[in-house]
Amino acid sequence: MKLLRAAKRVISSSSQQQLGVISAIEENHCKEWADAVPYEEVPGPKPLPFLGNTWRFIPFIGDFQIEHIDKVSKKLYEKYGKIVKMQGLLGRPDMLFLFDPDEIEKVFRQEDTLPYRPSMPSLNYYKHVHRKEFFGDNCGVIAVHGDRWQNFRTKVNQIMLQPRVTRMYVKSIETTSQELVDRIEVIKNKKSEVPDDFLNELHKWSLESIAKIALDVRLGCLDPNAHPDTQTLINAINTFFMNVPILELKIPFWKIWNTPTFKEYLHALDTIREITLKHVDIALHKLSQDDCEELSVLQRVLKMENDAKTASNLALDMFLVGVDTTSNAVASILYQLSLHQEKQAKLYEEIASLLPCKSTQISHEKLDQMHYLKACIKETMRMYPVVIGNGRCTTRDRVIGGYQIPKGVQVIFQHCVISNLEEYFPRSGEFLPERWLKNSELFRNHHPFASLPFGFGKRMCLGRRFADLEIQTVIAKVVRNFKIEYHHDKLDYHIHPMYTPYGPLRLTFIRRQ
Repeated sequence: MKLLRAAKRVISSSSQQQLGVISAIEENHCKEWADAVPYEEVPGPKPLPFLGNTWRFIPFIGDFQIEHIDKVSKKLYEKYGKIVKMQGLLGRPDMLFLFDPDEIEKVFRQEDTLPYRPSMPSLNYYKHVHRKEFFGDNCGVIAVHGDRWQNFRTKVNQIMLQPRVTRMYVKSIETTSQELVDRIEVIKNKKSEVPDDFLNELHKWSLESIAKIALDVRLGCLDPNAHPDTQTLINAINTFFMNVPILELKIPFWKIWNTPTFKEYLHALDTIREITLKHVDIALHKLSQDDCEELSVLQRVLKMENDAKTASNLALDMFLVGVDTTSNAVASILYQLSLHQEKQAKLYEEIASLLPCKSTQISHEKLDQMHYLKACIKETMRMYPVVIGNGRCTTRDRVIGGYQIPKGVQVIFQHCVISNLEEYFPRSGEFLPERWLKNSELFRNHHPFASLPFGFGKRMCLGRRFADLEIQTVIAKVVRNFKIEYHHDKLDYHIHPMYTPYGPLRLTFIRRQ
């Protein structure tokens, strides 16, 4: 009995200490809130009656172009500073643009157990209303929040985010990368220049890679007589991404009736789902026949969870967001290397030292030694991140940048602007991969939240490690085989639908001896 009473006193004392800590935190929060500037005083463009700030995105009338959100964001920063409020967006919560990595870090560090990303109402409608009978409560990780997101993410994290798992796919990714090298030889003209639609060839390579990783299925996307589903799926993915900003930033008429844009958007998503599921069924059949070269992501999920729905929806999400993002990143890196021949020569020297013959097999050990390759990728993603920003939705009242920010505001981190500021990256307008090399005079410890192309925290990009592997492998393979040049007017960047060079990517690929 004495031991029991003593134990109760210990438990009681511990509980009181915990309550004391919680009380102190709440008291500090209340004081911080009281000292902060009211939300109404956050600077930003003034909304008009009835139309709010949505009118700014209307063609010919507004001063904001969806294709140039990067430039819009920079203007907002230059005019209003490091924190900008965009209110009065019809059918959407207020947006708060943050251009301060210190404040971005605070938001990430203090995020809830179940963080909310700014959702896409149009995709939310598709998954939770339009195709609710298909997705049910198992909707994947995109446009999903709360417990449903947590349950799904917990099941797949171990497979998607562990380096040892990713490394098992080096051979498969090298195979698809070699197919791209072979394809370049076929499509380039007598001047060794590829056609205007070269980006579409990169889409095919990316789709082939995703199919191999996710399903252990070879689609033959880069074959001369590829199945029509290949281009249909790529077109549908492009349509999905092209229509998202239109549906999300312009007047949301689609919430009242099915506009032509919204019908096209739903049809694109249905196309992606139907074609992807065809290949999921093939992968499941191969698994039942024990006819697999190596375990795909789908098969690993099935082995771990024995849940075909989870495995299928993960594969669907990988196809939905893993094709355009990776292919546009590769396009941007190849373009930057073509503009900076001295950097490309240095990269080739590193790659050739590790791959003395074109036929030398790439391994994860060799990729680990390609430091300048990774620096070139990082520098491109700093200057031209494929996704120019990410964010969080406030789940409670909180202080950000000295202002009272209420619950429900979408906080947008515009990394495209931040990572191109002299304050965080000296000589920011120059392509300097050396700034990422620890043995370089240009190296400095950059603010860890000034460049986040894959996001951060619990909701960081789930496919980051696979994307890294794909990009590193294909760039190594292409640079080992070709010298890349560009002989046309310099291209600007725009959102189409990723942040990518604007115009035909007519690169010249000169075969190395």
